[in-house]
Amino acid sequence: MQLTGIHHLTAITARAADNFAFYTRVLGLRLVKKTVNQDDVSAYHLFYADGLASPGTDITFFDWPAPPERRGSNSISRTHLRVPTAAIDWWRAHLARQGVDHSAPMEQDGRLSLDFEDPEGQRLALVADDTDPGHPWTASPVPAEHQIRGLGPIRLSVPAPERTEAVLTEILGMTHDRTFELPEGPVRVFRMGSGGPAAEIQLLHDAAAPARQGAGAVHHVAFRIPDADYAAWAERLRQRRMPTSGPVDRYYFRSLYFREPNGILFEIATDGPGFTADEPLDTLGERLALPPFLEPRRAEIEAGLKPL
Repeated sequence: MQLTGIHHLTAITARAADNFAFYTRVLGLRLVKKTVNQDDVSAYHLFYADGLASPGTDITFFDWPAPPERRGSNSISRTHLRVPTAAIDWWRAHLARQGVDHSAPMEQDGRLSLDFEDPEGQRLALVADDTDPGHPWTASPVPAEHQIRGLGPIRLSVPAPERTEAVLTEILGMTHDRTFELPEGPVRVFRMGSGGPAAEIQLLHDAAAPARQGAGAVHHVAFRIPDADYAAWAERLRQRRMPTSGPVDRYYFRSLYFREPNGILFEIATDGPGFTADEPLDTLGERLALPPFLEPRRAEIEAGLKPL
């Protein structure tokens, strides 16, 4: 019973229309599900992914009218997005043309990478990965050979890394694979299964004051499991006395939520049923999708949302 990689990452935007424009027109991702936060139906929940809405490719956003994030520790501080090595130079020129703040390409952890931020300060990076051919979106403004393939390593910044490491290894079954250096200090890399950029967590010691979530912050990260392992993972967390949400059915996948000791919210999520549970693949994201239990409230919910 193993985690198979990163499932999705959910962040916060205070400007849904601008967010939609950036992630689809600048980054070239596909809006594969336009729905609402199931616990707060006044807020969009937007899912951007590859052409097939594959698990492990989606970065998602809650649309909340929040002030900007106060950066600090106890947070997810960098989200990597995988692209072919040969695409890095194209992305550097593309981001420059689009007026996006970005670094020069550099080697980190033996891979070429390019740090940048979205318009609300969401800290992102492109990382070279030639192991995954991906599933390009044919309507993307980004050429198929340069498109983002999916999520890459996720970096956690915490003041007590040994406490987070214990959860990663003893409860989630990750393996400490290696350590590399950043200007901020050493980063310990933990892999899920056979590893690779789509199945890695980076852990950075950060003694700063705790971050305050807001626009530009990450809300949580989710890890992939096969559908058949869901009950076993719920039981594993119960046996380890890890306080959790208990089973949660998100309709597109089933989830378990819990916080690691430094306060970062983790989710374990099944690959299925997937985003085609209520929409054809060809028209994903074109209309507001609601799970069955919210469908009777469609008129009320739509009236409270601004058009993208």
